[in-house]
Amino acid sequence: MLKDQDRIFTNLYGMGDRSLKGARARGAWDGTGGYIKNGRDWIVEQVKDSGLRGRGGAGFPTGLKWSFMPKESDGRPSYLVVNADESEPGTCKDREIMRHDPHTLVEGCLIAGFGMGANTGYIYIRGEFIREREALQLAIDEAYDAGLLGKNAADSGWDFDLYLVHGAGAYICGEETALLESLEGRKGMPRMKPPFPAGVGLYGAPTTVNNVESIAVVPTILRRGAEWFAGMGRANNAGTKLFGISGHVVSPCVVEEEMSIPLRELLDKHCGGVRGGWKNLKAVIPGGSSVPLLPADICDDAIMDFDWLREQRSGLGTAAVIVMDQSTDVIKAIWRLSKFYKHESCGQCTPCREGTGWMMRVMDRLVTGEAEIEEIDMLLDVTKQVEGHTICALGDAAAWPIQGLVRHFRNEIEDRIKYKKTGRVSSIAAE
Repeated sequence: MLKDQDRIFTNLYGMGDRSLKGARARGAWDGTGGYIKNGRDWIVEQVKDSGLRGRGGAGFPTGLKWSFMPKESDGRPSYLVVNADESEPGTCKDREIMRHDPHTLVEGCLIAGFGMGANTGYIYIRGEFIREREALQLAIDEAYDAGLLGKNAADSGWDFDLYLVHGAGAYICGEETALLESLEGRKGMPRMKPPFPAGVGLYGAPTTVNNVESIAVVPTILRRGAEWFAGMGRANNAGTKLFGISGHVVSPCVVEEEMSIPLRELLDKHCGGVRGGWKNLKAVIPGGSSVPLLPADICDDAIMDFDWLREQRSGLGTAAVIVMDQSTDVIKAIWRLSKFYKHESCGQCTPCREGTGWMMRVMDRLVTGEAEIEEIDMLLDVTKQVEGHTICALGDAAAWPIQGLVRHFRNEIEDRIKYKKTGRVSSIAAE
């Protein structure tokens, strides 16, 4: 359970003043220049010691990612790019930061930019986020006016410029290399790796792409110390995390909590529990639509962190918890996700371009029960042919929800097919 004094985003619900004056009253921009004067290596070490892992889904250690940036320039500039293209279905956490606490992100950009030797930063914001862009641009303008950005930013001796770029609303642009393509003015299509962005990124220069939340927590980590952040959560799953809980709970919300909090405690404490009580729970998608769901029996002991969920063959992802109760047609729910991924595939890789449509068409028939029993294994086989065989992770994201459905709810799929053929409900379905 997170104590109030340990919260990083103290204006998450917009009750306070989001301007520079309000942010400073909450402790933002306090001593920023001094931290920068401690040097690049100190900042990167602090972030490493804190145990911060990327908050955009993959959970890669943030300090380690920064350390891949070149120490000495070879004549090319270095860039920081913030991924604010929050398009994962069910996810609504970065939006709250940009809307209500934008200065945490702006200050984080300055510190992170210095930490990786970048004099320029870009925030790439999702096309649908109009009001969020306005709030963020206002915060950037205020920071420039107060001398916190630009030449000798925050009296640190470091020059840093920050630009806000508005995307056009494509899910694929949330993938870091597709985001860079879009920033350069081209169609958002993922690049082959290697070369990795830290070597050849934006405009062919060294670049690090980080999630909004990953950057926004850094100033507070420096203020309170790496040990403070590392002291929360289980080993290798440190710190606080924004959880966005939606679906069949009494009151959906976005809340900052400690990592490794039990799922049941998270839902009961902040959402008033599952609609109709815990016994009414059917399944939970624990980390945004691209991770496999967990059935109710696993949810009893679920712990919300990267490692525990990976052991259950799911993932924390963006920590967007989608709760489904017994009234949910779980086959139709996963079909809807298949439809989304088919629509958002950029079409560059054959397994994804053909596979997402193929999977969705089989799911069409599973929803109505018009498929054959053998098609379940055939569908599973196709997900394996898509997974791991594409340039970016969209193929995996399309395959995993289906794999989770077949793994945990195969009986339900089979019952529907049998019922369509015979008109009889099996004993399992009748219970």
